[in-house]
Amino acid sequence: MQSFTIHTGTAALLERDSVDTDQIIPKQFLKRIERTGYGDFLFFDWRYDADGRPNPAFALNAPQYAGATVLIAGKNFACGSSREHAVWALRDYGFRTVLAVSFADIFVNNCVRNGLLPVVLSSAEIAELTSRARLATPLSLTVDLQRGLVSTKDGFNADFQIQPFRRMCLLEGLDEIGMTLKHESEIAAYEASRPSRISICRPELRRL
Repeated sequence: MQSFTIHTGTAALLERDSVDTDQIIPKQFLKRIERTGYGDFLFFDWRYDADGRPNPAFALNAPQYAGATVLIAGKNFACGSSREHAVWALRDYGFRTVLAVSFADIFVNNCVRNGLLPVVLSSAEIAELTSRARLATPLSLTVDLQRGLVSTKDGFNADFQIQPFRRMCLLEGLDEIGMTLKHESEIAAYEASRPSRISICRPELRRL
């Protein structure tokens, strides 16, 4: 998993509250188990019109958000079902972090497993970033997980906090498998110290 320490990138603005996971990645695209290839379908029903052409009214299609890697959202982002595909779609599109007033709990866990940083800011801080991101000039944000700080070059600064274990996983780029592999030597030593399965299940074979 890709680690997250400090990231600077263009911010895109999604001025909607309670964006659910079916809006992030509609159910018809959940037929694959790979984690890649979902970026083209992110916000599909909003992003494209009935003929499959980019919808000019949808925020992410605005020129100033081209190549955005930071997403600014509202309240209760990624509510609804627990589908991990929502995070896969955001990551595959190119987003490294999402800033919002609040998130669904399951979505936060899925973010940490996939190297996407969920940042909770106050309503006032999101409102300030929203006003800046509405401008035609691209907004560049720096998100520093080590310091717990979101900033801009012109003086905007907002502190944020994240649960320590989640912070460690993101900084070190560790999912559940990575965490387990950190203890590979201890696991191997334990397995080597155990009696063989044959000896446990078939005591009469110990003499062989």
